[in-house]
Amino acid sequence: MTALMILAIFFPALSGVLVWCLPAAKEDRALRAKLNCGALALELVMVIALCTAQGTETLLLNMTPTLALHLRVDVLGSVFAVLMSAMWLVGSVFALEYMNHDHNERSYQLFYMTVLSALVGQCYSGSMITLYVFYELMTLLSVPMVVHERTPQAVAAGIKYLIYSIFGAMLGLLGIFFFNHYLGSVNFVAGGAATAAGAPQFGLLMITFLVIMGFGTKAGMFPMHGWLPTAHPVAPAPASAVLSGVITKAGVLAVIRVIYFLVGADTIRGTWVQTAFLTLTLITVFMGSMLAYREPLLKKRLAYSTVSQVSYVLFGLACLHPVAFAGAILHVIAHSLIKNGLFLCAGAIIHQTHHTYVRDLRGIGKQMPITIWCWTIASLGLIGIPPTGGFVSKWQLATGAMDAGVGAFGIVGPIVLIISALLTAAYLLQVVINGFFPGKDFDYAALENKEPGKLMTVPMIVLAVGVVLCGVLAQPLTNVIATAAAAIL
Repeated sequence: MTALMILAIFFPALSGVLVWCLPAAKEDRALRAKLNCGALALELVMVIALCTAQGTETLLLNMTPTLALHLRVDVLGSVFAVLMSAMWLVGSVFALEYMNHDHNERSYQLFYMTVLSALVGQCYSGSMITLYVFYELMTLLSVPMVVHERTPQAVAAGIKYLIYSIFGAMLGLLGIFFFNHYLGSVNFVAGGAATAAGAPQFGLLMITFLVIMGFGTKAGMFPMHGWLPTAHPVAPAPASAVLSGVITKAGVLAVIRVIYFLVGADTIRGTWVQTAFLTLTLITVFMGSMLAYREPLLKKRLAYSTVSQVSYVLFGLACLHPVAFAGAILHVIAHSLIKNGLFLCAGAIIHQTHHTYVRDLRGIGKQMPITIWCWTIASLGLIGIPPTGGFVSKWQLATGAMDAGVGAFGIVGPIVLIISALLTAAYLLQVVINGFFPGKDFDYAALENKEPGKLMTVPMIVLAVGVVLCGVLAQPLTNVIATAAAAIL
């Protein structure tokens, strides 16, 4: 299983490079895309197989007696690896049609594949130094996906994304230095390092907070959220989908590892770090929803929505409670399905109609009924309407917060989540209502069918079904998450 773990990490990148170099694929766009889809399907099979290898670990490289590139399979990493690989495959299938006439599609495919390797490596990291290496690789390799269009706006967005990401990563590097000195090791241990209590309390708390802020940058947490609404909208739709639905979760995973596998939840429970963390997450939830509500540009509206929704996850993690933790991980899964679906729907709309503003989408439900129905289901999931996965995750986040013993946050938190849900309904269902009910003054005679082909509609349908199944099958998922929670809380 050790060999399979290493192969699962590097296989997507190796496949991408091989397809890039393959003479037959250089000139054959369809062959190149199909080979990459096949490689991603095999990658998904491998990470699913690794779910049965819990506890498998290996040492890649010893740099010093306390700093090592260490890999390990655990429940949490397996959940993230399966989710990321599945979303990557769906996005790749969508790109078969969406990127069919793109002049830079070959380079896009190369970086698309290599980024997944960095993400899977992060999932199976057994130490903070390993996680940091793959985290930095993921950041650098994903920049070309942001600047893919080569427009001045895309380049500017890519630079902004890089600056924010590097600054956040530097805070993570600072944490490695400090944690290694005071904890004696940066290896991940369920529940946190036992020697944490021996470190200077204020220094440990301060560094922990800075590291949370640093990795929270990738998750779009205030005040380090500014890159996200700029970078996500300028990328091609499949890239926007994984940037918003998957890569933001890389920041979430890093925060989980620091709090629950390095420092320990007990170290920060009841301290100013927990209070500050909870405060920032709720500010982000409300602020992101308000900005999304006011944003007229379709993809940018979804990007602001991501700012809000990923902080639902961070709020659950900040509660340091098993039920809230389960809700956070469920929301990771639900939000990935939902936001990938919404961005693919938005991409299909823009690809077929060239409309980028919400105000121009009157009657779109008559022209693209399958796409808008998929948008509708995903929207209901993001609002939190049963029986979708979004309802179950938000229910557990709210109940967990009330039981977590976090004082006023146990009341304020659920209230902010409800207000955010109402704003989410307002900015997402506007597309649905105007799309299916454009009004009596609308020129129905001018409508024509704009539905995309099967390669774009099938991924959207799969994700829409997944949004519902995530709620219907929430109990088995919760049981898996509870296994991880029991070891760390």
